[in-house]
Amino acid sequence: MSQARGTRLASIDALRGITVAAMLLVNNPGDWGHVYAPLLHADWNGCTPTDLVFPFFLFLVGVSMAFSVMPRALDAAARPALARGVLQRALRILVAGVLLHALAWWLLDLPHFRLWGVLQRIALCAALVGLLAVHAGRHLQWIVLGVLLCGYAGLLLGADTLQPLLNPVSRLDTVLFAPWIYQYQPTTGLGHDPEGLLSSLGALATTLLGLIAGRMLRGQRLGQLAVLAMMMLAAGTLASLWLPFNKNLWTPSYACWTGGLAMLALLAMHWLVDRRGWPALGRRFGVNAIAAYLGSGAMALVLIASGAWGAMDAGLVALLGDARLASLACAVLFVTLWWYAMRMLDSRRIYLKI
Repeated sequence: MSQARGTRLASIDALRGITVAAMLLVNNPGDWGHVYAPLLHADWNGCTPTDLVFPFFLFLVGVSMAFSVMPRALDAAARPALARGVLQRALRILVAGVLLHALAWWLLDLPHFRLWGVLQRIALCAALVGLLAVHAGRHLQWIVLGVLLCGYAGLLLGADTLQPLLNPVSRLDTVLFAPWIYQYQPTTGLGHDPEGLLSSLGALATTLLGLIAGRMLRGQRLGQLAVLAMMMLAAGTLASLWLPFNKNLWTPSYACWTGGLAMLALLAMHWLVDRRGWPALGRRFGVNAIAAYLGSGAMALVLIASGAWGAMDAGLVALLGDARLASLACAVLFVTLWWYAMRMLDSRRIYLKI
């Protein structure tokens, strides 16, 4: 979420921007059939570098709220307006996500429309954690975090199976939303959506961890934040003995592990950028994060539908002689194009807030 310009930390914008650039990189290879393994999500269980990108972004949504929402929520009279602002912005992000999927359905002639997605999950997490930032004190925030992690863990541990399509997360999404989900098999009635409803419990925990971490950073309780990061990494590792790291299900072990890593990344960026004065690399993506994601997503769809994307990849294959290298080069060029676009907006002090 956006912060008042005077209270922003450059490190938060920088880390958010690096995360958005990573999103664009992993989402836009020249050819999905030729991608280096670290730039792919784990097939099911596991955690690749690509599996860190979305949780880092949600974590930073929470961090930003600790700076933009919580200080103003100290004034009880301001809370109703703050809550309305949080919900209105979340609704705009939700609508933007639905429209982006509608564009994909139309341009790519997909077999069915997909209701849930990345922006929709961001909207849901921003709305609910934003309300906690407005109305809940720190003790209640910790209680909600514990209920989310333990309650969701209990639900998954009580399931007959956590295998693809057969787990309770996928089954509930299929019952509620089929065929408007990411993967659906009409013949079997089975399906799955990695950004579905029930797995959002884990994503909410990630965002709430960001809110708690942001509160510590705002209070300069850096030692406590480092200890919390170590505790989350340890908790995630221990929990993975029973519930493996799994982004599709957003298991509690995955939420704890990625949350701990995000805290360490935040501490490192704060030390280097805010305290040591290093350049805030990525900041230009960070101050226009949602606009960059939405605009690049729409542009990619148009390029794919027109055949320009495939032609560019084919040209790079001919030039470089290696399909995977060409696929990566295509993604890098796309990120570079959008970096220049964000640089132009930033140089004109244009910050597009949905």
